[in-house]
Amino acid sequence: MNQASNVGRTTMGREAFVQSVQKALGDGRLIVVSNREPCVHEKTSHGIRVTRPASGMVTGIEPIMRAAGGVWVAHGSGSADRLVVDAHDRVGVPEDNPAFVLRRVWLSRAEESKYYYGLANRSIWPLCHIAYARPEFSHDDWSTYKAVNRRFAEAVLDECRDKPAVVFVQDYHLALLPRMLREARPDLTIAQFWHIPWPNREAFRIFPWGEELLDGLLGNDLLGFHIQYHCMNFLSTIDRAIEARVDYERFRVFRGGRPTTIRAFPISVDFDQIGADSSLPLVDAHMSEFVSILGTTAELQKIFIGADRLDYTKGIPERFRAFDMLLRKHSELRGRVVLLQLGVPSRTHLTSYRDLNDELDDIVDDINWRHQSEDWQPIRFLREHHGYHAVLAAYRLALVALVTSLHDGMNLVAKEFVSTRTDGDGVLLLSEYTGASRELSGAVLVNPFDVEGMADSMYEALSLSEEERRERMSRMREQVGRNDSFRWGRKIFEEIARLKREPVTVA
Repeated sequence: MNQASNVGRTTMGREAFVQSVQKALGDGRLIVVSNREPCVHEKTSHGIRVTRPASGMVTGIEPIMRAAGGVWVAHGSGSADRLVVDAHDRVGVPEDNPAFVLRRVWLSRAEESKYYYGLANRSIWPLCHIAYARPEFSHDDWSTYKAVNRRFAEAVLDECRDKPAVVFVQDYHLALLPRMLREARPDLTIAQFWHIPWPNREAFRIFPWGEELLDGLLGNDLLGFHIQYHCMNFLSTIDRAIEARVDYERFRVFRGGRPTTIRAFPISVDFDQIGADSSLPLVDAHMSEFVSILGTTAELQKIFIGADRLDYTKGIPERFRAFDMLLRKHSELRGRVVLLQLGVPSRTHLTSYRDLNDELDDIVDDINWRHQSEDWQPIRFLREHHGYHAVLAAYRLALVALVTSLHDGMNLVAKEFVSTRTDGDGVLLLSEYTGASRELSGAVLVNPFDVEGMADSMYEALSLSEEERRERMSRMREQVGRNDSFRWGRKIFEEIARLKREPVTVA
């Protein structure tokens, strides 16, 4: 598809999305709420720097906010965040040509420690990801989680100003917020998207405050998950854990007489924008930097790329061990392949994440010591935050992209990689335990728990003919292009509009 066709499709997709939002809003306003903000202002020796956090949620939501406008309420976490807001804690985004307003909520370090690092990421995150990390529960963390959800509720209600609004809540950090908003403003239309998996009912049973969390989520008019399997898990959990009526036929739950509709909405990316951005001169410059890092033989090597937050759910140790086994089984590949791993430090306050960092260092040192030569290292591990254009450059360099999550709701790295490959080439090696694996039929699917099998799949990816690589990539690009972030948003807001038209059913 040529550039003119891309622009036309993007324009139509954006316009269709905006129309769906306008129908859903009526005379109200759009308010998005999340823990993570779409941009962070940081103090540097050269002034204030604006960065985009590494977040699938931000990747999916920001294009929608730029198209539809409104207010985004989020935790202000940057060292310079307070310096750029107005008297009402607001700042326009982007600053050079604001498309929406960012309203920042301030948290103390103690609150962030207990609400975010504690309850959200030591309890809910491992509970929902089947990655065999044991959740930890603290009553103090739960109390702070409730208090912070109340703080967000106050900010949202302040932005509503007694006027109609559609409030679109994001993710597991704010599970109690919908009920708080419902009790304060029964007239609000409230929807939430849960960006991570929902566990089976037996796994959820160990959560000590399960009924209160589920009641919070049932304050929504609409609750979305990535895939139908997660919807079914949620309904099954409700059926056994809380006093509510589950309507399996229409995928609704009645709690307190009011229905919550449960739907699957596979999240996506701005396909055409990523494709256009990947051809910018800045991306070419980053590609040259990576080639320089890889060394003088880089142009002769076939490059594997990993680009992840350093999280134990992403299967990075398993990925490295599979690459090691690939080199052990196929010694002829030494000096001819390299794994470039971009790793964004994440949640380093938590012991499990610090342990992961130490483990990765040990694995990389061991593999490189065993296989390297004077002018070649098999793994180049770059542990730092890489900007958007640098990540696009890495995707373009790669022959094979590695997405080896042990469990993921969707994983947008897979879709970002596909979006950058305007050349029509490249191979995606994708964990079967991601939501993306249900959509991207052209990927080489792997079980990341099977290290030897993953090594064999890496060899398979290297061995594909150019014709087969292009056929697989064409299928994936067609799928992601047809189901981009605007279509994801449009489906959600079409459902919101439909629910608003229906009379409230009481049961």
